[in-house]
Amino acid sequence: MRFGLLTVPVAFFAAFFAYPVAAIVGRGLKVDGVWQLGRIGEVLADPHIADVLWFTTWQALASTGLTLLIALPAAYVFARLDFPGKQLLRAVITVPFVLPTVVVGTAFLALLGRGGLLDELWGVRLDTTVWAILLAHVFFNYAVVVRTVGGLWSQLDPRQEEAARVLGAGRFAAWRRVTLPALVPAVAAAALMVFLFTFTSFGVVQILGGPAYSTLEVEIYRQTAQFLDLPTAAVLTLVQFAAVGAILAVHAWTVRRRESALKLVDAARTSRPPRGAGQWALLGGVLATVVLLILVPLGVLVERSVDGPDGYGFGYYRALQSAAASGGTFLVPPLEAVWNSLQYAVVATAIALVVGGLAAAALTRRAGRLVRGFDALLMLPLGVSAVTVGFGFLITLDRPPLDLRTSWILVPLAQALVGVPFVVRTMLPVLRAVDARLREAAAVLGASPLRAWREVDLPMVRRALLVAAGFAFAVSLGEFGATVFIARPDNPTLPVAVARLLGRAGDLNYGQAMALSTILMVVCAVALLVLERVRPDRSGSGEF
Repeated sequence: MRFGLLTVPVAFFAAFFAYPVAAIVGRGLKVDGVWQLGRIGEVLADPHIADVLWFTTWQALASTGLTLLIALPAAYVFARLDFPGKQLLRAVITVPFVLPTVVVGTAFLALLGRGGLLDELWGVRLDTTVWAILLAHVFFNYAVVVRTVGGLWSQLDPRQEEAARVLGAGRFAAWRRVTLPALVPAVAAAALMVFLFTFTSFGVVQILGGPAYSTLEVEIYRQTAQFLDLPTAAVLTLVQFAAVGAILAVHAWTVRRRESALKLVDAARTSRPPRGAGQWALLGGVLATVVLLILVPLGVLVERSVDGPDGYGFGYYRALQSAAASGGTFLVPPLEAVWNSLQYAVVATAIALVVGGLAAAALTRRAGRLVRGFDALLMLPLGVSAVTVGFGFLITLDRPPLDLRTSWILVPLAQALVGVPFVVRTMLPVLRAVDARLREAAAVLGASPLRAWREVDLPMVRRALLVAAGFAFAVSLGEFGATVFIARPDNPTLPVAVARLLGRAGDLNYGQAMALSTILMVVCAVALLVLERVRPDRSGSGEF
């Protein structure tokens, strides 16, 4: 049963991840059919590469720690407290995650760079410093922690913690002994995703870090696009691959030892209005953080999209309706990128839910090393250079039986690669928390494995499935690294359109980029808000 469920995920990753990545690395390290393995030692001995590896690692650790520190209180607030505008705010905080990293970098440059908000108010500039990079990473990954940890936290039965307090434990002791151990898998999953995204950071570091800072992803891009040094880029890809693999192995070994069955309840029953000065202060602090960290940068994008040469207006939005206004950047009006992105994202989300859902169901129960190894491999698309994946698609998927280079499905496939890990990591802690005795009881009563999953697991994980769908849709809308190489000029996605406009000089192109970014924000917020309003009833059907 388990290996039958893994058939589709294994085939998907073999065809659309392992094969393209192996092909592009092989092309870089092979000369006339002979492997040039000595090149690995030469690259690693380069002092500049050693500095890049060190900066990549420590900034990812610092970004992950800072994100957890700032976002975990918000995970509690969204899981346990009920307040006006909660659903809307939950959708808004996810918007940064859908933005292309080049747009995130541009927004923070407008805040922290020359002529930015801090420079105008206090004469302070943080661009070309590591603090700008760290803040932008927290902005980008805030929702990962809030939604991943908060999704499980909202389903933990609060009566277990209350029982510990009745037995004499203090508030903090009860939380530390009862709730924290239950949250460890979700916290670890969120930390892993944040680390992988910051470890492979590209647009944020390139725009905010300047020439002084470079991650492996930035260096791979430079070696590939600027220096045409494919062997060095291939070695760096292997280094990135090995580092991510080691991190995933450590994660799998430590987290699996702490997993246990949990009593999960309907999330609607666990949230209450704030009570007491402490909860009101926590809610106020979280709202202030969201305003400063999330809403102010997003507000800068909106302001730039309406600040034209003749004053405030919607000139940049009107220009999106004409291909000629982009100065030859597009074959179609840039506004068509909105419809393209929505279609691609819907298909990519469906693929990610099927592949990720089957993988999560197969990985629910403890298994041998082979299955645990595949659990770790599912996360590799988040830690491998998107540049490598994009080039790999171009050189491998161009002949039967996978002649897809001219097909529209290529873009959703690339987007789904990034969405699947989020589906797995969001659903797996909840699935593993379901008491196995419930499935056994269903089997004793004559239920087939499929019916047992439908009657036992699905009602408990439906909320996690909606969270996973929201993440998959968001990352599909915002995927840029691989899509930029495979999206056709007559069918650009929103992130690709934004990047192309930002890459051309002129106020009109910049204004159109900000207008498209604003549209991307609104589309994401509306889609996520719709998902937030879906609430499963007791019969298992969704209702609005």
